[in-house]
Amino acid sequence: MAEYQDSQLYAGLKESNLYILTEFFKMLGNPTRIRILLLLMEQDANVSVLAEQLGMTQSAVSHQLNLLKSNKLVKRRRDGKMIFYAIVDEHVQMIIEKGTEHIREQ
Repeated sequence: MAEYQDSQLYAGLKESNLYILTEFFKMLGNPTRIRILLLLMEQDANVSVLAEQLGMTQSAVSHQLNLLKSNKLVKRRRDGKMIFYAIVDEHVQMIIEKGTEHIREQ
């Protein structure tokens, strides 16, 4: 790992940052979570809409959304009694888009 320490990208990354980065990519390593993120890239949605679109139970979707939220890939906002989920920021969307471009080029 010593050879990477001189790179500008690696500079300033602590071991704890590497752990967080690893967890970030683990979250993207699940097809259901990717499908949720793809749907949220189109529009904010609540659990029931996502469950219907994915053909899953609301409980299963809620579980995945909680994982995504705890890893800071999605955020939620309340509108009355409804909770809507959205992608946290453009970085998450960009990573999904770049990954999609990468696999389409193969």
